[in-house]
Amino acid sequence: MNKEKIAILVDSCCNVPQEFVDKYGMYVIPLKVLYKDREYMDGVDITAEEVYRGLEKEIPKTSLPSGEHIQKILDRIKADGYEKVIAVTISSGLSGTNNMINLLAKNYEGLEFFVLDTKNISIGSGFHAIQAARYLEAGMSYQAICEKLEKEVMNCKVFFVVETLEYLQKGGRIGLVASLFGNALHLKPIISCNEDGVYYTVAKVRGRKQSISKTKELALQFAGNHKKYNVSIMHGDAAALCEEIKQDLLPKLPHMDVFVSDQVSPALGVHTGPGTIGICIQVLED
Repeated sequence: MNKEKIAILVDSCCNVPQEFVDKYGMYVIPLKVLYKDREYMDGVDITAEEVYRGLEKEIPKTSLPSGEHIQKILDRIKADGYEKVIAVTISSGLSGTNNMINLLAKNYEGLEFFVLDTKNISIGSGFHAIQAARYLEAGMSYQAICEKLEKEVMNCKVFFVVETLEYLQKGGRIGLVASLFGNALHLKPIISCNEDGVYYTVAKVRGRKQSISKTKELALQFAGNHKKYNVSIMHGDAAALCEEIKQDLLPKLPHMDVFVSDQVSPALGVHTGPGTIGICIQVLED
C-alpha cells in the first residue's frame, strides 16, 4: 500500500484492462446489463461476445450500479486500510455513475474522495486511472495527482466509428450526432466526446473504409508532434480489423508510452454494437 493509503476506483465502462487493475490494485464498479428475464454485472458475469451474439434476439438495456453495491465496494476499500479514494468515471454527460459516486462520497465517513469526471468514454476515461496509478507509483502526493488529473482531462481524445447508428439511437446515447444525418446514404460519422462529455460528430465520410481511414487520420492529428502519449485501439467484435489498424497506425506514433488494445465492455457494446472501432490518444507531454 502507498504511504498516503490512496485507492483507485473506476467504473467498468472505463475499460481499464485487467492487467492494470491487478497491477495497481484498482477497485471496479460494474454497471448493469439488463435483459427482460435477467440482469448481469458488466464484465463480471457476462462477456461482450455474449452481448453481440444475442443482439438479434434482444437488445438489452444498461443501468447504473445500485447505490448499495457501490456502498459495499467503498466499505471494502475502507476495510482494506485505505483512507483516500481517487474515483475515475466515464463522462457525466453519458452516465449517471459519476453523480452517484459523488452523492455517496459526500455522506461516507472515514474516506476522503476525489471524483474525476473524465468527460470521456471507454479507455479515454481509463487512461486517467492508469496515469493516476503511475503517478502514485512515482511518489506523487494525493493533492498533486488530483490537480494533475483535472488538468489532463482535455488532453485525451477518443475517435470512434460504428457500423450502424441503430444501437446509439435505441440506447438514447446519440448525443449531438443524430441531427446531422437524416437518411443520408452510406454517410458514416466519426464520433467523439465534446467538452461537455457528450457525443458529437467530428467528421462525416461516405462508406466504411473511408470512415476507418478518417478515424486514423484524426488520431494522428491529435497526437501531432507531442513527445509522449498513450495510445489505444478498441473494438466491438472486430478483432481482425483492430489488428490491421494496429499494424498500420503504431509505426506512425513513435512517441507512444502505454498501448492498450482490447474489446469494449459488454455495457458499451450494447450501445455501440458490433463493428465498432475506436482510437484513443492521451497526450502526456508537449
